[in-house]
Amino acid sequence: MALDRGKKKKFTVIALTTILLVAAVVGTFVHTRKLIDESKQSKAIEIDTQKAGGKKTAILIAATTVIILCKYTDFRDICRQTLDRIRAGLREPRDLIKGGFLAAVDNVQFAIERSYPLRQAAKDPRAAAALDQCKELLNTSIEDLKRSINRVNLFDITKLKDNTVELRVWLSGAVTYQETCLDAFENTTGDSGLMMTKLLELGHKLTRNSLAMIDGVIEFPQTTTTPELSHDDPNSPYPSWADSSRRALINVNPGNLRPNVVVAQDGSGTFKTIMDAVHTAPQKSGEPYIILIKAGTYKEDVTIPRHVDNVVLIGEGPLKTRITGSKNFIDGVSTYNTATVAVNGDGFMARDIGFENSAGPEKHQAVALRVSADMSIFHNCMMDGFQDTLYTHSYRQFYRHCTITGTIDFIFGNAAAVFQDCKMIVRKPMSNQGCMVTAQGRKDQHSVGGLVLDGCTITAEPEFMNAVPMPKSYLGRPWKEFSRTIIMQSFIDKNIDPEGWSPWTGTFGQDTCYYAEFNNKGPGADTSRRVTWKGIKKISPQEAQSFTPGTYIQGDTWIKPSNVPYDAGMMKI
Repeated sequence: MALDRGKKKKFTVIALTTILLVAAVVGTFVHTRKLIDESKQSKAIEIDTQKAGGKKTAILIAATTVIILCKYTDFRDICRQTLDRIRAGLREPRDLIKGGFLAAVDNVQFAIERSYPLRQAAKDPRAAAALDQCKELLNTSIEDLKRSINRVNLFDITKLKDNTVELRVWLSGAVTYQETCLDAFENTTGDSGLMMTKLLELGHKLTRNSLAMIDGVIEFPQTTTTPELSHDDPNSPYPSWADSSRRALINVNPGNLRPNVVVAQDGSGTFKTIMDAVHTAPQKSGEPYIILIKAGTYKEDVTIPRHVDNVVLIGEGPLKTRITGSKNFIDGVSTYNTATVAVNGDGFMARDIGFENSAGPEKHQAVALRVSADMSIFHNCMMDGFQDTLYTHSYRQFYRHCTITGTIDFIFGNAAAVFQDCKMIVRKPMSNQGCMVTAQGRKDQHSVGGLVLDGCTITAEPEFMNAVPMPKSYLGRPWKEFSRTIIMQSFIDKNIDPEGWSPWTGTFGQDTCYYAEFNNKGPGADTSRRVTWKGIKKISPQEAQSFTPGTYIQGDTWIKPSNVPYDAGMMKI
């Protein structure tokens, strides 16, 4: 990763800065899958050097940068080809970064356009629905890439490291949306899924390389003399990546707010349904839009649309204000679309509300709450279901004093989600079913995704505990290759099997997952009989600290000022 110390002295500050910025570049401007081999690459560098004359040093620096930075990527040949093409037309550093992101945009858009004939030819209704879902998800992935481009536009080169925080979150989201597209083809017939995978292959690899290069940008300053990076305003407590619209919300105490609208079933409010209230919320607002939902059971499906930001739902208690639905996989709905409540607008907050999917265990996947929104907060809420209750889909999320119930994989997804002082209650499954509390879905090792349970209680309902024999339940299983879950300072009850973690299929993910338990207690907390996979980690206090919300999801900037109870570091148990 570091250059030879003697050679480093020859680099100018400008050259070093160029290396740092080229680190974020991963794009290619053409649709192609043909890779140039190492001999051709070396030949191209040699020819360029001969033509350049006095620019030899700059060209060699760029070529060396390609070799160094491609170490971070999983698709190195594509990385080298991509960076080589861009260095040949070297312009402003920000143009290089934007070019890399635009290459991914271009190729994902290519996949969308070429999928239209697949949709027309699909005979399986589930496959047709999956293709429709892919169109939505891939367009959202493109939006994440484009807002990454816009973020790059806002800052000069000295702010690059500060801005890697949100770039990593958004690019992780872009990867996750692409993965969710492909997940939709599970249990479909025909070749639509295989063909969609092929269409998306290059765009997916370019997006994942983009994410990996952001890790490279973070690493480079540790081995160079680049000046220390700072905030936009030295008098501001917020780093430059903290979104201004989120600041407008988090500096207000929701408990003292007058709601914008009131929902009441008896007609005493502004509306009788929650969705009628949501329809009145403005798009891209920098101000909180407060919806007070009075006590009652609201049998409706609720969606907070993308770009309808800073919506706050306040109920009168999770047992009094409840939103319930019953969409499920068995009835033909994809897991992603089964959510009773789906949150897509950033800066969302919910307090004192119950979310439920009442489909029952026989209907398999049936989501009560799906959260696909950055900087989302849930306080004193309940999420009730059976399989796949809470879908922590993407971005950064925080849960405090919440209760989540379910059977199989009932907390799953690829968000960077932290739970403090929450209760996870395993429900009695159908016969011959085992239960998994978590199924974290990190596909890419560079993704920010992970589930962190701090100061929580993991237990089971009495019907489960009293069953003879008692069903098996586990802390989790690896849904994707780099599944990551950390459980610390929590009470683990006797319902959790001594092995702790359950296989997915065969040995899938067992070497590459990241599962850690730290300072837990209770009859199920003994780790002496845990599975011995390579991915089971024994972490230090310092490593555990890195997964606290102040560090892991930058919570001081958006959770702390919200007046929701919050411990930036380890909870004081």
